[in-house]
Amino acid sequence: MDSKELSIKGIDSTGNPAPLGLAGFGLTTVLLNLHNAGLFELGTMVLSMGIFYGGLAQIIAGIMEWKKGNTFGTTAFTSYGLFWLTLVGLLVMPKMGLGETNSAAAMSFYLLMWGIFTFFLFLGTLRMNKALQFIFGSLTLLFLLLSIGDATGSLAVKTFAGVEGIVCGASAVYTAMAQILNEVYGRTVLPLGVPVKK
Repeated sequence: MDSKELSIKGIDSTGNPAPLGLAGFGLTTVLLNLHNAGLFELGTMVLSMGIFYGGLAQIIAGIMEWKKGNTFGTTAFTSYGLFWLTLVGLLVMPKMGLGETNSAAAMSFYLLMWGIFTFFLFLGTLRMNKALQFIFGSLTLLFLLLSIGDATGSLAVKTFAGVEGIVCGASAVYTAMAQILNEVYGRTVLPLGVPVKK
């Protein structure tokens, strides 16, 4: 039975968009936090990843999750895709003469709000697999650390946030690759942790 026949019968034959969204989020998060950890400057490489892979790829994944009827995936991927676009906007727009550069206090509250939003999504993952729980739990911590770093101006906190962010991003890349390889091989190649029974 091909995909057209499945579609006619009302069976979802579309691919899993989650690995695309997770990879877009994960790779971009790792690269930004390598900068936060002090390894290199914040240049066009990170900004381009924020627009195109962290941003647009996650929005596409979110729209695909909507088509599959997945409210959690739709909300998470679309929101974080737009997070990356707003973050790039906050960094680039003042340099283009479009508004003033934000104060550290403003950035702290921006990051805090994303942390609160992520915490509520983390609560949703408690009914999902361990890999997703780790991603959203570590992302909640990352946003809080970045918020504290901007509020206090502490280089040590920002550097620690960078290291924690690398771990968070890497966990998303792992989860994306696990979903792809497990589907391709038809068995568990990379474990995701047993989801909680509903």
